[in-house]
Amino acid sequence: NGRREDDERRLPDLSEGDEVRAVELEPQGHETTPPARFTEATLVRALEERGIGRPSTYASIIGTIQDRGYVFKKDSALVPSFLAFAVVGLLEQHFGKLVDYDFTARMEDALDRIAAGDEERVGWLRRFYYGDGDAGLKALVEDLGVIDAREVSSVAIGDGIVLRVGRYGAYLERDGSRANVPDDLVPDELTVEKAEELLAQPSGDRSLGTDPETGREVVVRNGRYGPFVSELEEEGSGDKPRTASLFASMSPETVSLEDALRLLSLPRVVGTAPDGEEVLARTGRYGPYVQKGKETRSLESEEQVFDVTLDEALALIAQPKARGRRGAAKPPLRELGDDPVSEKPVVVKEGRFGPYVTDGETNASLRAGDSVESVSIERASELLADRRSKGPPKKRPASGSRARRKS
Repeated sequence: NGRREDDERRLPDLSEGDEVRAVELEPQGHETTPPARFTEATLVRALEERGIGRPSTYASIIGTIQDRGYVFKKDSALVPSFLAFAVVGLLEQHFGKLVDYDFTARMEDALDRIAAGDEERVGWLRRFYYGDGDAGLKALVEDLGVIDAREVSSVAIGDGIVLRVGRYGAYLERDGSRANVPDDLVPDELTVEKAEELLAQPSGDRSLGTDPETGREVVVRNGRYGPFVSELEEEGSGDKPRTASLFASMSPETVSLEDALRLLSLPRVVGTAPDGEEVLARTGRYGPYVQKGKETRSLESEEQVFDVTLDEALALIAQPKARGRRGAAKPPLRELGDDPVSEKPVVVKEGRFGPYVTDGETNASLRAGDSVESVSIERASELLADRRSKGPPKKRPASGSRARRKS
């Protein structure tokens, strides 16, 4: 069994009350290394091994868990958030069947059969909802009233400190005292000592005043994606407090209540188009823009969201979307970092046949399951290495010019 002979020795006969003298004490220590965190690439491999998802849905899965705040990226690692622990706890405690790996894999297989025409979808949905010898979804959701939302979103840290996950992030609570947990704090680093340190710090929120219309206090905070203003949530209120990111020209130290209320008023209804559709001015990931249905056009400055007129907005929307001039080099969609082989910067670009990664020497198309938003430098390096292993691309003969010469 691999054990040394002196690892196991028969103990002498002992009776209750006998004294045993320690002849020798030898302290020994053993440390284990936790498994590495998932990256986007290793998470996809884990999903493939468990039969969860398909190549066409992997990018969507990874995008969704990041968009919903279940994970955040630290370098290339995907780090679970406190919100993720609360959601997983809720699902495992009350909907264990629906988050079972085998159930998910069987569901994927069933959807494949439906897509192939080998199983009837209405019958499958009926069994899923009403059950087929076991409790279906209908029976599970009928008991939602017994769920204690406060309990499932609370974790005891120690020394009377409780971590709670609220609508706008995690916070610590003890004897009426509260402290926000930084968005970028890795959950396994929240020790009792760290919690004590956070509770001892002055609040990171700066009160800007009270909204005269709602009576709610407005504060400025620092979040994972930068500073933002927010209404404070009222106890027992079902209304979702408004939040808004600060403009690039604003700072948490100088933003005023007036600034905050203007930001919280967005999106702004600019007016109604002649066809009856509403025109909005709003800000997003790529800056300020106007929107009419699915049509959007960028504004030149953030301040324009407050003063652009209906005529100006309609004139913008009537223009074709700006595209790069023919022959002009388009800016990269993303910059990923340096390739470990070529040591050159890798970027994501839009090509004739879709997005691709390049280090300036080698190009490699993104594959099913990859997306512009989620592809990492590690994944890009894999694609480039795979492309290099196949050798340089073959040059096509100029068949058209030869045909013209023959004629």
